[in-house]
Amino acid sequence: MRTDARSTYPRRSRLVGVVAALLLLAAPVPAAQAAGGVEKAVPATPVTVPALSDWAPESGQYVYGRGTRLVADGKAERRVADTLADDLRAAGHGSVPVVGGEARTGDIVVDVAPARAALGKEGYELRAGKRLSVTGATETGVFYGTRTILQLLAQGDRLPAGRTVDVPQYEERGVGVCACYIHITTAWLENLVRDMAYNKLNQLLLELKVKSDAHPEANTWGYYTKDEIRRLVALGEKYHVTIIPEINSPGHMDPWIENRPDLQLTDSDGNKQPSRLDITRPEAFAYYTSLMDEYAEVFKAGSWHMGADEYMLGSDFAKYPQVLEYARAKYGANATPQDAFIDFVNRVHAYAAGKGKKLRIWNDGLTGANTVPVTAGTTVEHWLNVATKPSQLRDQGYPLMNAAYALYLVRGGFHSDTKGLYDQSWDPRSFEGEKLASRAGITGAKISLWPDNGRGETENEVAVDTDPALRHVAQATWGSPHPDATYAQFTARAAAVDHAPGWRDLTRVPVADGTYTFRAGSATMMAEVKRTPDGYVTLKTANGCLEVRGGKLTLNVPLQPGVEVSRGTCDPANTLQRWQLAPAQDGYRLVNAITQMAVHVTDDGRLVQYPPDQQPPAVWQLTAG
Repeated sequence: MRTDARSTYPRRSRLVGVVAALLLLAAPVPAAQAAGGVEKAVPATPVTVPALSDWAPESGQYVYGRGTRLVADGKAERRVADTLADDLRAAGHGSVPVVGGEARTGDIVVDVAPARAALGKEGYELRAGKRLSVTGATETGVFYGTRTILQLLAQGDRLPAGRTVDVPQYEERGVGVCACYIHITTAWLENLVRDMAYNKLNQLLLELKVKSDAHPEANTWGYYTKDEIRRLVALGEKYHVTIIPEINSPGHMDPWIENRPDLQLTDSDGNKQPSRLDITRPEAFAYYTSLMDEYAEVFKAGSWHMGADEYMLGSDFAKYPQVLEYARAKYGANATPQDAFIDFVNRVHAYAAGKGKKLRIWNDGLTGANTVPVTAGTTVEHWLNVATKPSQLRDQGYPLMNAAYALYLVRGGFHSDTKGLYDQSWDPRSFEGEKLASRAGITGAKISLWPDNGRGETENEVAVDTDPALRHVAQATWGSPHPDATYAQFTARAAAVDHAPGWRDLTRVPVADGTYTFRAGSATMMAEVKRTPDGYVTLKTANGCLEVRGGKLTLNVPLQPGVEVSRGTCDPANTLQRWQLAPAQDGYRLVNAITQMAVHVTDDGRLVQYPPDQQPPAVWQLTAG
């Protein structure tokens, strides 16, 4: 798999956001020469992320108040207005009625006007005066206009009068998350979807495991149930974030085939390779496509990501002579082992196309050692500098997305230097190893989150670094890569607009620090509860701090269900000693911050970790003292 902040991340109050906005606006602004030689300050552009590029100020202001209504005629407008009403309520702006008909002073008008084709699929026009109006050629465009409205209202209920036309530069603006191996909570992903939409990002790539009905032998932890994914996809649809699933193949397949040795590639010494699918076997292709079919039950995106990276990581094709034999049998005597790899990619492409989906792959498998070309129309997400350069891929007609390693955030490893990228005016033309002269053929860019050292950071800690990187890629893909003179001024924008309405502070601990007696059925323990800086708790007993260790490690994490919860020497740096107290009826569940498995009490009183759908989590009653 592609290879520090340690602070809490509480939701900021509106006052903090307003102060940050004032700091931003305190920066020098251009001045206009007035009559008589008097310098007159030009009205500042309202603060948003991404920044508004062409704000035209007018006299007066818009005032949001108790009489404000959302005026929406038509089904599309009504959907946007209903979502905006939900978000206004969540942001503390009260319950705003959605009505049709004529607008009046103080109203917010949403209007889908297909004739405004110049606004494109996602652009909008915003006008502020006696009333506030947002117009787009599509429902999505109007929706993005409402995100700007929410950001402006986060800074106060009075907006300066003016007008802007706001259109994105790139079609794909995204975040990639490997919720693979290491389980990431759905609450964390829901926060991400909301913040993505708030900052006008539109694509979330999720490499993850959905619990399989067709292949129960593949259901090693950590998976998501189909109902969990349905709820997440529905949230994405509401907020215009397309969620694209990935099952990485034919490499990195160990989460799926560790219990299927018949599908594992075998080397010349007879050793099975649990991470490599045997691309020469028709059964392997049938297995993979059956998983695609299951994912189609819950994901609605028109794209499928198959990964296709690092198939021979740490090895080479010479150790697998059957791959060359397969390639030559299919493509002739001049074929290479790489042709067999491309053949697998192309077969997946054809299968996805037959289901109405477009294929996406990583770029590092395109080494140039193949004679068989990748099927036209395959989107290549470029993350690594290899022999085949971005310019070559673009010249060959492949849609090209920038997923540069410079934009990565790796648990316990490399973190994107967001400040450095901002100061360099990084934009999606800057790939690893090459910068292209124009935007032509580039679909956009995304940041990527990987769990290479799964216990290196908790997901609350990951959120701290993700936020500035998310805001930066939103700015660089929507508008100018450098709207402010300094990075500090740019980060003040994020402070001013805060998080999306409905964003939940996942660092809150439901009980105060102190000593408690924990009771769950016949199990009893006394523990000192202490909040950690990242918003979890440690549980110190007479025999040490509660932790999970033992069993098979995956990415340095004990991910086997049934592993016993033990006591170890208390160590603030040991993330496996951090726990969530998750509220449950009449008590709390104990969930490990890293493994995301809950504590289950066995019949003989032992504490063991299990996914909640395999064994019922113990519900603990806490008594202070």
